[in-house]
Amino acid sequence: MSRFRSLWQASVNATSELSLTWELEEWVPPVEKCIFKFNSKEDLKTWHLYSDSEYGGLSSASLEIKDGGNGSECTGVFSGNLSTDMSEGSKWNINRSGFCGMRSKKFDGFIDLEGYDSIALRLKGDGRCYISTIYTENWVNSPGQAEDNSWQAFVFAPKGNWYTAKVPLTRYLPTWKGNVIDAEMEMNPGRVVGMSLSVNAQGGGFIGAKSGAGDFRVEIDWIKAVRMP
Repeated sequence: MSRFRSLWQASVNATSELSLTWELEEWVPPVEKCIFKFNSKEDLKTWHLYSDSEYGGLSSASLEIKDGGNGSECTGVFSGNLSTDMSEGSKWNINRSGFCGMRSKKFDGFIDLEGYDSIALRLKGDGRCYISTIYTENWVNSPGQAEDNSWQAFVFAPKGNWYTAKVPLTRYLPTWKGNVIDAEMEMNPGRVVGMSLSVNAQGGGFIGAKSGAGDFRVEIDWIKAVRMP
C-alpha cells in the first residue's frame, strides 16, 4: 500500500508540473514578435513620410520596395536628401532643418509589447545614425495634449552589410518635439500606438557615424520586438 501511495503521489506531482508548464507557456510570449515587415508594396501602405519640407525646408524622402533578386525577398528602401537650407520667403520659423522620417499609421488599437525588452531592426545602411521612435498612448503628457508620448533611441546602420540592431527598451528616452525630456518617466510598452524611423543632418548617437547634409539611404527588412536571453 505504501508503494502504491508513493507511485500515486509521483503521478500527481508530474501532472501538476506538466499543467504548470502549459500555463507558463501560455503566459510567456514568444521570443520575438514581428511588428513590421517590408517585403511588398502592401507593407508600405502602413507608413507615411514627413520631412522639414512641411515647414519650408528643402529635404526630401522616399520609401520604395527593392526586388531582392535571385529568389530573395524584397526589402524596403528609405532614402532621400538632407538639406539644411530653407526655401526663400518661408513663413515658418523653425529651429533646425535637415530631417526626414517615415512614421507608421496609427494601429487599430494598441500593440502590446509587455514581455519583450528590446526592439530589433534588420538594416543595411549608409553609415549614418537613424532615430528609432516608439509612440505610446498619451498618459505622461497633459491630458489636454493630443500628441502621443514619444520615446527615442539612436540606431547605427553600418554601410554595405545587413545588420540586426537590437535596442533595449530602457535605452529609449522620453522626448518632446525631438528634444529629450529631463524627467523620470517610464514607458508603457503595453500601449504602443506607432513607430517611426528618422534621420537628421546633425547626426549624433555613435562616434564616427556619418553626419551632415547630403544623401541618405537605408534598406529595411523588418522590425521586431524581442526578448533577450
